[in-house]
Amino acid sequence: MEIINLGNQNSIFNQFIAEIRDVNIQTDPLRFRKNIERIGEISAYEISKRIDYITKDVTTPLGIARVNVPESLPILATILRAGLPLHQGLLNYFDKSGNCFISAYRKYIDQKDFVIEFEYIASPSLEGKVVILSDPMLATGSSLEISYQALLQKGMPKHVHLVAIIASRAGVEYVTKNLPSENCTLWVGAIDDELDSKSYIVPGLGDAGDLAYGEKLDEK
Repeated sequence: MEIINLGNQNSIFNQFIAEIRDVNIQTDPLRFRKNIERIGEISAYEISKRIDYITKDVTTPLGIARVNVPESLPILATILRAGLPLHQGLLNYFDKSGNCFISAYRKYIDQKDFVIEFEYIASPSLEGKVVILSDPMLATGSSLEISYQALLQKGMPKHVHLVAIIASRAGVEYVTKNLPSENCTLWVGAIDDELDSKSYIVPGLGDAGDLAYGEKLDEK
């Protein structure tokens, strides 16, 4: 599996990563969501370089212009609820794309142990399509694996681009081991070395869903 770390390049992308990590800026949920949306837009632009193009004649007021445009648009998939701002950023650029939503969450067995529960998927056919599956945090990798398996209920994609803003090294190793290497690409904004006792990424940024939409009651 190809792994592309956009944070390794010096660009404005890293400013948005810095702000979503910053405890002082995190107190503004609107800015937190907007920065994740911006990260989604930059990710969409980078991924757009990897899709197929055709040449199209475009009529202007003064003549005909030949422009290379996407042959087809990817299907955008995300995991509720934390993935919504990242999904919106991708959708801002792939604005005519089909959309897929996956309900999966951590169900805690005790204070630190949990399993990933999959509930449902709402999606168009994915057979032979390019799919972008986004989730802001790649911690253990279990959510992405379960979500990838859920996608297969709707058809076999041609290629899946996995998008995470911050990943743990263990999570990256997990998905590269458990997801197909020949038709998956992993895009990340940063890779952190540690997971804490509750499998949160360290230094990470905390709970992306809570920071974007407010605290929730954990499933017991």
